[in-house]
Amino acid sequence: MFKKLSMAALAVTVSTTSSFAATNISWWHGMGGRNGEVINELSQKFNASQSECVLTPVSKGSYEEALAAGIAAFRSHDQPNILQVFDAGSATIINAKGATIPAEDLLNKAGYKFDRNAFIEGVRYFYADKTGKFIGMPFNSSAPILYTNTEALKKAGVEAPKTWEEFEAIAPKLKAAGYIPLVQSQLTWEFTENFFSRNNIQFASNNNGYDGLAGTTINVTDPNHVMMYDKLKAWKDAGYFAYYGAGWNDNQKPFEDGKVALWVGSSGSFGGLQKTASMPFSATFLPYWGSIKGAGVHSFIGGAALYAMSGKSEAENKCTAAFFNFLTSPEIQKFYHQATGYVAITKAAYELTKKEGYYEKNPVAEVGIQQLSLPGGEWDKGYRLGFYPQIRSVMEREYNKIFSGETTPKAAMETIKKEADEILARFAKTAG
Repeated sequence: MFKKLSMAALAVTVSTTSSFAATNISWWHGMGGRNGEVINELSQKFNASQSECVLTPVSKGSYEEALAAGIAAFRSHDQPNILQVFDAGSATIINAKGATIPAEDLLNKAGYKFDRNAFIEGVRYFYADKTGKFIGMPFNSSAPILYTNTEALKKAGVEAPKTWEEFEAIAPKLKAAGYIPLVQSQLTWEFTENFFSRNNIQFASNNNGYDGLAGTTINVTDPNHVMMYDKLKAWKDAGYFAYYGAGWNDNQKPFEDGKVALWVGSSGSFGGLQKTASMPFSATFLPYWGSIKGAGVHSFIGGAALYAMSGKSEAENKCTAAFFNFLTSPEIQKFYHQATGYVAITKAAYELTKKEGYYEKNPVAEVGIQQLSLPGGEWDKGYRLGFYPQIRSVMEREYNKIFSGETTPKAAMETIKKEADEILARFAKTAG
């Protein structure tokens, strides 16, 4: 904590000495560790790039804590200029009346040329409204991908699966070779939200929630989704899949230790995995079901976006716009992509990184971008569901019960739907 605070203070000190007339803006975020340090580095780079604005980043703890702090601050008229909000909280902040200025409007008003098509396919829609206008500015974006233990695949004499049917075919060989065939790190994101996107199935009514709040219901009882969890439970019982609860690292560590052949994790985990993995690894796209018509499109993104909070002066809004423009420049996106492992969100940054040969040395770093750049379908653009962090908690509770044998996938999905639909109805009343 001391290190992060001192770096942020240093950025402010350096910038304010260069321009006493600079406009100060604040950025509240929910990132720690190395990712928090990179936010401080980005802020220093922005402050050093011009003399009109001074950006101060402030860590507010976790994603959930940052969102709660931002909403509370808005209600007390003490909000930051920029608030980082994670994917599951996007509906909450977007539907908080008068809380934000759409990023696209902010940039256009400040005179910057904004091109939606400059962003890669899988990033372009998640934080936009139903017309495609950017409400939030995509920031740290990732995709769920399949990491592979190179030694395990070689020992079993198999290749990484493209479909779940292929996984079923190779799982016995991986087990016979002495490995746990499959683990994952977040069922809600990887095997529910991205099950729907990757297989191009509608996740919720009202156009996945984009067309309005009233009457929106969730589609977790879709027979294909129930089938996915029937398969996961059967694979667990057969020793083809291991589940270590809802903790991300609890599921990642067995893969790092070389005990697991395949791990579904985040493309943003690449940088850390390079330091922690005890064996050579590679990665490929998140599998889909070949039996589902239209499957194989790109996935939903994970991570977070930056929102420009309303109620600020014109000078401050111009500085926020300047930072958003700075942040999406190819050089800065390239720096952030390589420093963190999150994907480069623009085509220009991706091409620049590729041109410089980064992916030749780090091919795994390209997998998330390639997956998000796959052709799109009707139901892979995102979802807009209120109080969604609460819905995720309901899912995690029921998924734990599935794998402990306390309930069946069908019963679990019916419970999730009932409680989630009630949560969505409550959000519609609150936001309406």
